Amino acid sequence: MRAIPFIALLGWLATPVVQAADAQEWLQRMAQSSQQSFHGTFVYERNGNFSTHAIWHQAGAQGVRERLLQLDGPIQEVVRVDGRPQCVSGGLADEVPDVQWPAPHLQAAQLGQRYEFRLLGKSRIAGRAAVVLLLVPRDQHRYAFELHLDEETALPLKSLLISEKGQLLERFQFVDLDLSAVPGDEVLRPSEGCKPVALSKVAELAQSWRAGWLPPGFELKQALQRPSPASADPVACLMYGDGLARFSVFLEPLRGAVVDESRNQLGPTAVVSRRMSTADGDVMVTVVGEIPLGTAERIALSMQEPAATAQAQ
Repeated sequence: MRAIPFIALLGWLATPVVQAADAQEWLQRMAQSSQQSFHGTFVYERNGNFSTHAIWHQAGAQGVRERLLQLDGPIQEVVRVDGRPQCVSGGLADEVPDVQWPAPHLQAAQLGQRYEFRLLGKSRIAGRAAVVLLLVPRDQHRYAFELHLDEETALPLKSLLISEKGQLLERFQFVDLDLSAVPGDEVLRPSEGCKPVALSKVAELAQSWRAGWLPPGFELKQALQRPSPASADPVACLMYGDGLARFSVFLEPLRGAVVDESRNQLGPTAVVSRRMSTADGDVMVTVVGEIPLGTAERIALSMQEPAATAQAQ
């Protein structure tokens, strides 16, 4: 895993503040780039491991449809409509960056409250000219981003997730990109191995569970249920984001199963699990996301069930 020298990060921070306004304009354009149709190939790096993926992204009057397919190793796939997963196979949904990122409704002005913007210069990715931005977090609850945005469309061509020590944690980078044609319905059709995902209304799960504490700027974005590999009960998943950074909270009924609590930092991903007693039995609460370990631990400890929420109020 390559480490970005800390002295270089300090040099980035010395970039004139006057460029922040230009950077904000680019971020606002990036938020609108999800309306650009394309297909291409990108590489994803985490923990020193690389994988290659194909993506088809169709934007139109009926919304945004996209399909990802891992090209090396086991065949893994995910299909999304307007950012919501419709089907998944294998572990792809947990192993690649959220291609709906950045959120279509991202507000650069709000992000400016959580990150300091820097316009670094230009680069060239997948044969296309790009503008390079650096986003430095204003608190200890998120990491820095280096973004390479396509000069023509502001589509993210490359993103680096960087720790507070200047270490590269995660890389997403296109190696081939075609914006000349809209992908057809046939290439967006999932294979038989892509299993449907049961979606729940955010309001329903939000009424059942809530985080007593969230890092400033993070909001509940999606809620879904997935089959549990250990029981017949589905696993609820609450997905949070600040427009760039993201994490998920998984809630799995244990039904008497014996499990251990844990806290691990796996490259950019923090994983914190704790056992929680509720009126309906014990539940394993697991926080997973590209956030610092201490932040994930605080979120896990703050999760509340409906009875606890009512008592707290």
